[in-house]
Amino acid sequence: MFVHLTSAANAPRIRRSGIRAASGGQGGARGVYCFPVLPSYTLTHQWLRELARFGSRGGLVAVHIRLDDQQDVLVGHYRDRRREAQATVPAAEAVRRIADLDDPRGWEVFVPRAVRPREVHRIRSAPQVAGWRYLPDAHGVRPCTCFGCKVRGGYGARRLRERLPHPLDGPPPPVRVLLADIAAAGTPGDPAVLRKALHWFGMRRRGPLDQLTHLAAHPDPGVREDLVWAVARWSTPGVTALLDGLADDPHADVRDAVEAIREPE
Repeated sequence: MFVHLTSAANAPRIRRSGIRAASGGQGGARGVYCFPVLPSYTLTHQWLRELARFGSRGGLVAVHIRLDDQQDVLVGHYRDRRREAQATVPAAEAVRRIADLDDPRGWEVFVPRAVRPREVHRIRSAPQVAGWRYLPDAHGVRPCTCFGCKVRGGYGARRLRERLPHPLDGPPPPVRVLLADIAAAGTPGDPAVLRKALHWFGMRRRGPLDQLTHLAAHPDPGVREDLVWAVARWSTPGVTALLDGLADDPHADVRDAVEAIREPE
């Protein structure tokens, strides 16, 4: 017996059609994530609070599914998913491995297919306060607000970044402060000051493009390259034309930067 946690809005469809396979497994495999039913209620539902961080319609529900003992599944810690080191074992073996662990927090089971309606045992509500958030043992640890760790739009994310600003990843100073720094750098401008300002501009979604375009003619190629990265993701009109001009820059690093941001993902 396993538990799959999902939005309450999906419950009618699951009763009718089962749990459809979604992408997210190793190598882009499609399937269903779940966790064995253990004697500990808290461990069985440990993923509740972490999944709730990403939103759900009507809260989360616990879907109990019964799999054949010989059904092949992937089992491992969620960190192993990124290293593609999870093991393929029968479902019964996956339960045994997790049950024998001293600390099964962060472990998961991936069924590499959809779950059929007849395999759904029951669907019930689940309290939304069980489990860990971010990662096991995160409670009491100072949260990291670097660009790689922060979750844009998460609950309290803006207040957290303002309370614990990261020295390199913000929150960035106001636009007026950055423009004042650029103006104070002089003409053509101290490259170190300009590159620092462009670093902060690169964390914004829009910006005063018309007041930065003159940097495309700066004699330091490092400034011109940082200008490319700063405006690359802006939705401000005129970005495409600016990048078109920098695509023919005499310095290879600047041209490579433009090419890199224009490569299809």
